[in-house]
Amino acid sequence: MLKGIRIVEIEALGPAPFAGMLFADLGADVIVVHRKQASMPGMPERSLLDRGKRSIALDLKDEADAAVLTCLIATADGLIEGFRPGVMERLGLGPRDCFAVNKRLVYGRMTGWGQEGPLAHTAGHDMNYAGVSGALWYASAPGEPPMAPPTLVGDIGGGALYLAIGMLAAIIGARATGEGTIVDAAIVDGSAHMMNLLMSLGQSGALAAERGRGLLDGPHWCRVYRTSDGGFISVQCLEPKFYALFLDRLGLAADPQFASQFDRDLWPGLCDRLAAIFATRPRDEWVKLFEGSDACVGPVLSPHEAARHPHMAARGTWLTADGALQAAAAPRFSGWTHGMPAKSPARGEHDAEIRAELAEP
Repeated sequence: MLKGIRIVEIEALGPAPFAGMLFADLGADVIVVHRKQASMPGMPERSLLDRGKRSIALDLKDEADAAVLTCLIATADGLIEGFRPGVMERLGLGPRDCFAVNKRLVYGRMTGWGQEGPLAHTAGHDMNYAGVSGALWYASAPGEPPMAPPTLVGDIGGGALYLAIGMLAAIIGARATGEGTIVDAAIVDGSAHMMNLLMSLGQSGALAAERGRGLLDGPHWCRVYRTSDGGFISVQCLEPKFYALFLDRLGLAADPQFASQFDRDLWPGLCDRLAAIFATRPRDEWVKLFEGSDACVGPVLSPHEAARHPHMAARGTWLTADGALQAAAAPRFSGWTHGMPAKSPARGEHDAEIRAELAEP
């Protein structure tokens, strides 16, 4: 889908290379500018986040290497960088410098706090950004410390995906106007924006400021329960017709307390009752009990278990390539071959190839 678009990615950690992987998955020519030496001890030589990219190794503090990068930027539709504000400017590679050689360039900046604001130059990580943005507030059961899945809410959801959609929008704009722009993708902004679906429930009184009292974070029918073998079962039968199927499978259809699905005062006690019920059998027995129903009950699987699940296996969602378990490209398009992910390059693997392209008239 993105054939013909070139993205230059400056090596960084977390959401920036993920956004570059997404562009590469969708067919863009993504050239990652690796450091000449690995920056983080213990990091893989070939990261799956670099799949489908080409690699050139440059020292951005070296004048000759910086000149190569400038030539490369002149050919690009977009640039991705993930440093703290001001770092690229100090290298002589800030937006003003890059626009001087390519006025149509989309300059994508990926940070946690954004380019401006009191925290802009402060260190932080996924959980810090999601905590300040409000996105972490409803992330666990009431009475427990909020804990979101690592990286998903901040780095990926609020960061990489917003950088990608912002850059795509800006590339369309640049093609129409001939003028590039800066995309300031901040995890605090994106993760806050993702809250709007949940916040919309507040318009009808279905979202409470107090954790455990809202429609999606308090009910007994919207929880994860531990099973007798240490596994987990997810339950989220929001609609009354699905809730009725849930009660029927559990033999609770005639219980008067469970009949009051939306009585907030009953939720804590009913959570305890369901916790005790689900603790009596192993996870897979519960899966079998609810199998084929619309009761909205399912297992909580590890990524390796998910790869073996019949539905995930049928779609080929999880794949093993280069010895690493990884998810296939998403979303899917009609007429698009859905196969193994492209290989990840070694650091500097395409140096000669890329330099030769830049030397061509």
